[in-house]
Amino acid sequence: MTQEQRDKYEAVIGLEVHAQLLTNTKAYSADINAYGAAPNTHTSPITLGHPGTLPVMNKKSIEFAIKLGIALNCEIAEHQYFARKNYFYPDLPKGYQITQDKTPICTEGFIDLKQKEGAAKRIGITRIHMEEDAGKSIHDVDVYDTLVDLNRAGTPLLEIVTEPDMRSSKEAYQYLTEIRKLVRYLEICDGNMEEGSLRCDANISVRLKGVKALGTKVEVKNMNSIRNVQKAIEFEIVRQIEVLEKGGTLSQETRGFDALNGSTIAMRSKEAANDYRYFPEPDLQPLYVNENQIQMVKAEMPPLPDFLYNKYVSELNLSDYDALNLTESKEIALYFEQLILHTKNYKAAANWIMGSVKSYLNENGVEIQDFPIKAEALAELIDLIDEGHVSSTIASQKIFPEMLSAKESAKQIAERMNLIQVSDEDELVGFIDAVIAGNPSESERFKNGEQQLIGFFMGQLMRVSKGKADPKIANSLLRKKLNDA
Repeated sequence: MTQEQRDKYEAVIGLEVHAQLLTNTKAYSADINAYGAAPNTHTSPITLGHPGTLPVMNKKSIEFAIKLGIALNCEIAEHQYFARKNYFYPDLPKGYQITQDKTPICTEGFIDLKQKEGAAKRIGITRIHMEEDAGKSIHDVDVYDTLVDLNRAGTPLLEIVTEPDMRSSKEAYQYLTEIRKLVRYLEICDGNMEEGSLRCDANISVRLKGVKALGTKVEVKNMNSIRNVQKAIEFEIVRQIEVLEKGGTLSQETRGFDALNGSTIAMRSKEAANDYRYFPEPDLQPLYVNENQIQMVKAEMPPLPDFLYNKYVSELNLSDYDALNLTESKEIALYFEQLILHTKNYKAAANWIMGSVKSYLNENGVEIQDFPIKAEALAELIDLIDEGHVSSTIASQKIFPEMLSAKESAKQIAERMNLIQVSDEDELVGFIDAVIAGNPSESERFKNGEQQLIGFFMGQLMRVSKGKADPKIANSLLRKKLNDA
């Protein structure tokens, strides 16, 4: 396919994201909700749909749904009803899934994706509804048979459905990244796509640019990372354009993603909604959410990424790059929030976190919660630099490594290691005189106009002073001495 052919079309993409909720128990039973247990150990007659059993609503999942709805600027429905979605599959023991059909808990929301130069791409949120997960079919353990683990059956889910507002795989990647960040900030889902706690189905179609009618939609499943979602969408866009350019027609179908070769594979024709025979769930009462409940949930919510981003850019005068990196995870943002309580040098605080701190975390495979230097102690190190007691080089190369293991403050370490900068002019002049005396030819060249030699002399001065000379004061004194020599 040529670039010219590609440029004739635009993609229309909508995503359906399923987020497993971090509740202690399942959606409608007291079964433990946990990942990684031995197969079929977290089940009960309710989960398995035995005759005579009755579901009971998990209140925590309602609270989590409201949290996400608020974060995504949704309307929270006052009256809601549950429904049964009927279909047969080996990992669905009840033969139906309890979900919300006509009355989702959240509707008409949006999320803004940050673009270049401060612009934003708004992605509409059609609905967020509560439902339960199915079990897990395992195809790669037994050569001849598919195995079923029902531990996951009944796990509470939130399904987040977007409007078809995305136009590229890059936008889909960005949207998923923001959703994962948001659910982690809210602590309602761990966002681990590799474990299946966050899953995404992509609805993709293409159309000629300028045409308003939507093309034939294809749904792609089985993507276990955000990067794979992007790859699957990109492959599917190209595939659909190639079919149309050859004069073919597209079928409305469900396709799977093969991560090994980066392609999508036809699975089945796409079901229509009426195939599921939705009808009201007879064993659950209607749900009523009032304004007081919403405000109580809202009052307990943490600062969200957008709020912190705007704060860092507008109030702290940090760059977009800094703000995005600092809000990448809730834990990093919280550490930074603690840090700026103890220092007003916000740029230095950001640089330390994105530099030395993150390097330590990456090298040691730990999270910021396990970082050995408290925010207040790191702020003291920043202040030592700002006050001219130590250089940034000495701070990062000698004091910071000591702080990782020593139970001393930055100042105590600096004093113990004799690292406090020399700012006394008489002492500095002694160092300078020694350097000039030891380099007479370079001194003469400097006087004759080779001003770039100041770097050479500063290097010699730092060697003689063992890195302790205050650079700003030393530079001024050195220039004066060289010119007068």
